[in-house]
Amino acid sequence: MFLLNIFSKPLSGILLRQAFFLLAILLLIPWSAYCQAAAWELDNTISMVDHHDSITIDATLTLSKLIDLTMEKYPDVSWLNALEEEAAAISERSKSWTAGASQATVGYQSIASFKLNYGTAGVQVPLWNLGQRDAEHNLANQAETSAQSQAVGIKLRVAGLVRGALWNMALVNIRYEQAQAELDIYEKLLATIKRRVELGDLPRADELLAQTELLQRRSVFTQAEAELMHARKRYSSITQLTKMPVIYEEKLVALKEIEQSHPALVAVNSQIERKQAEITAIKSIGSGQSHVLAGLLSDEGNDPRSNKAEFFNVGVIVPFGGNAHLQPQIAAVNVELNKLFAEREQLFRDLEQAHHEAEHNLEVNRVELGTANEQKKVSEELLTMTQLAFSVGEINLLDLLKIESRTQQAILNAKERKVMLQRDRAFYNQAVGVMP
Repeated sequence: MFLLNIFSKPLSGILLRQAFFLLAILLLIPWSAYCQAAAWELDNTISMVDHHDSITIDATLTLSKLIDLTMEKYPDVSWLNALEEEAAAISERSKSWTAGASQATVGYQSIASFKLNYGTAGVQVPLWNLGQRDAEHNLANQAETSAQSQAVGIKLRVAGLVRGALWNMALVNIRYEQAQAELDIYEKLLATIKRRVELGDLPRADELLAQTELLQRRSVFTQAEAELMHARKRYSSITQLTKMPVIYEEKLVALKEIEQSHPALVAVNSQIERKQAEITAIKSIGSGQSHVLAGLLSDEGNDPRSNKAEFFNVGVIVPFGGNAHLQPQIAAVNVELNKLFAEREQLFRDLEQAHHEAEHNLEVNRVELGTANEQKKVSEELLTMTQLAFSVGEINLLDLLKIESRTQQAILNAKERKVMLQRDRAFYNQAVGVMP
């Protein structure tokens, strides 16, 4: 009402400048409140493009629960289930009393000219070789352990995807909100400039300059809105959900080096142990399976040469000289084993590098956050002085716009650095294999 009362009366030049100074201070104060990741609202009312991917905040959803829900729908689940089924099948085989399928034989022979009849019946049972059943037991145990380790390793990978999607969405949302705030600022600035042009205090060129700046801000806002939609879509594609947790910040778990308990290393080591157990099981087959044979022979007939008796036969089949036939199978598994050795070595190098980069990023962003906050403070003070100078005609609009742009960039940088530091804590935990 105070400003309206001033404009309703004829003003002197000094009073006019004072009035516009007050109006500029009220309209051009930048929106600098930082919205925490736990509280920012995803569904804003302003929209430049008719495309909206909605993500809602669920107060009951935690980061750990989100990862579990994502894991349930992750494509690798079918592969993990198959590993469990394979381990169960190997375990079932190792519990069998025989080393393979038994065979039954039945035969009958008749010699009509001699009036002789022979009937035979027998059973052939494969036996476990010495130590072979224990090797099968060990293979079953290693297969089960490996399946469980693969599930933990996949879950860590899923956690990394979820962490990345959440913090990417947080950063993009910060840029979107800042673009929206700047759009509001420049709309109000243009309204102020138009009024001053109407009063003859500023030239028409200043209005066109302010209008050009506003159009640029609209373009920036449109791009920021598009990036936000992309980030939301990526999140929903990974999680198969349209809701997110309220709080997903993590406490830093600092480690000096990558430990052998890292889920990714445990997973590859379990695969190596499984292949080694598989080679041992193959070697235990030796030249093949020994067999026990038991059967009956019936000799009946009217010929005087017929014994007219039944015989019970027992025999053993012992294979030998077949070791060479196992070598190609052992060599094939050995190829896979050595490939796993190479993968483990490369994985360890990658983990060490990721650990170093995560640690370095944390240190850099801690320093950058302090610098960004200081720069924001100085820029806001400079903007206030510039607004005052512009209101009394000491500087032109172009200089004001430059300072305004730098200030808004400083504000954005400070917001981003704060989120990036929180993100880097999560990425560090991911690098060292810590689950939420």
